[in-house]
Amino acid sequence: MAVTIKDIAKIAGVNHSTVSRSLNDSPLVAKETKKRILKIAKDMGFEFNANARGLKSSKTKTIALIHISGFTGFDVNMFFMNIQNNVCSIFESKGYDVISTTAKNQFNGESNIKKLISSNKVDGFIVCDDLIQQDDMKLLENCNLPFLFLHQRPKEKTSIKFEYFGTDHFKGGYIATKHLIEQQRKNIICISFNSGEFDQRTDGMKQAMKDNGIEPHNAKVFIGDLSFSAGERIIIENRNLLSSIDAIFAQSDLMALGAVSQLLKYKIKVPEDIAVIGYDDIELSHILTPKLSTIHQPIQELSSFACERLLMQLQNGKNNDSAEKILEPSLVIRETTNL
Repeated sequence: MAVTIKDIAKIAGVNHSTVSRSLNDSPLVAKETKKRILKIAKDMGFEFNANARGLKSSKTKTIALIHISGFTGFDVNMFFMNIQNNVCSIFESKGYDVISTTAKNQFNGESNIKKLISSNKVDGFIVCDDLIQQDDMKLLENCNLPFLFLHQRPKEKTSIKFEYFGTDHFKGGYIATKHLIEQQRKNIICISFNSGEFDQRTDGMKQAMKDNGIEPHNAKVFIGDLSFSAGERIIIENRNLLSSIDAIFAQSDLMALGAVSQLLKYKIKVPEDIAVIGYDDIELSHILTPKLSTIHQPIQELSSFACERLLMQLQNGKNNDSAEKILEPSLVIRETTNL
């Protein structure tokens, strides 16, 4: 919960008007008293909001969008920029501003969430970060501001209740692999990433193989960093495997496009020799040639649901219950799998 002037007054043993005067550097307060109060305020994590003037703050008409640290990889950048654009469009149409930042200050490691709460700069939070730490989760739980998770939920187990809006990553991995098998592809390798949602996609892939009589342990999984160059690198490093496979499931479009690019450099035909399917349906997937088959995530629809829910809580008060809304991804068949 955000630190208030009354909280500081209680610790300092003075009335709240003395605290307010001290924070405003009033000459009516003795220097030593003022110095002591300012130290207490700082130790409690209070940041004085010049707009508040010690009174109950009015609505800021601003929400915070907490994203992953650094948009590593152009693919991740494009995907999260789509989320950000959708969120900004919806809230700005309702008269809100959106602050986009990371959970932690990337220079000094301090909590940006704590800073936003204590300075009364936002009315609520949308979090798109599965690596959020427990201290920040506690801050969100204990403050009186509504928050929810969009696309990514906390990877670390927590007892804290929250609302989550996401897609069915297991289903996405399943239908991608099922499509490859329906194209008579049985020797499949996977290019993935170290994150919870990608583990779910891999589990879906393995289940589709098992359901179709293919031993899932035979599927090799390679880890990349969600970049175009990662897709190229994995193909280069495993060139000796290319003659024994007939399909690649890359769990991001940019890694898929990198893999396709390197396959073509090796004079390997796509999809005739090796079929390739990606994930996310970013804009580049249907611009480059050959056009990439992929799994579409309904980000616009998902963002709309999440924003509507947060707007409802901003109007009616914070909801402290756990809930989730999961939308299904869909298969988009293009040239890299369609003979």
